[in-house]
Amino acid sequence: MTAKVEIYTWNNCPFCIRAKGLLTAKGVQFTEYKIDGDEEARRKMAIRANGKRSVPQIFINDVHIGGCDDIHDLNSRGGLDPLLQNSGDQQ
Repeated sequence: MTAKVEIYTWNNCPFCIRAKGLLTAKGVQFTEYKIDGDEEARRKMAIRANGKRSVPQIFINDVHIGGCDDIHDLNSRGGLDPLLQNSGDQQ
């Protein structure tokens, strides 16, 4: 099984577009939460993201990965693909 990937974005955010591009290039299906102008959604995202309010904020199997630079850094270190292959099930 593959991982559950979620990303909080704004429509025209270049960092959001870049992060989604990486996931798309890897063939990853993800749930996108477009939070443009929705302060309540941004507040909820910040709670999940340990206080971070910038976008994008990315979660894999409910674990906070961080933003665009974080996911690209994780990928360049070879750490992203193993996370994407792990469904998070502990069976």
